[in-house]
Amino acid sequence: MYPVDEIDAQTLKQWIDAGRRVRILDVRSPMETARGVIEGAELLPLHLVPIEMNRLLTGSEEEPLVIVCRSGARSYQACAFLNQHGARHTYNLRGGLIGWAGAGYPLTLPGAPATSAA
Repeated sequence: MYPVDEIDAQTLKQWIDAGRRVRILDVRSPMETARGVIEGAELLPLHLVPIEMNRLLTGSEEEPLVIVCRSGARSYQACAFLNQHGARHTYNLRGGLIGWAGAGYPLTLPGAPATSAA
């Protein structure tokens, strides 16, 4: 298995709050994502990652790809797969959405309009 870089929920939240460009890829099933996602996340079930591999490999240091699932296991697999195929600047969200929500960070419904400060 290829090495995988990981970040925790606090680091991802800091990146988002600081305005850092980051791609978030949620690899859970549609049934799971219907319950809530990190705002701005792209939804792509794990089994479709190989099909979309070329598009996903376009990440850069300026816009890292953070892969998310429920607990961090499936997203770890996705990161390892992409790393095996040459991905750079790809991170697994350690603890997944369980860790994100457990830290008190918000989830939004898929397709919901982005919220903004008034």
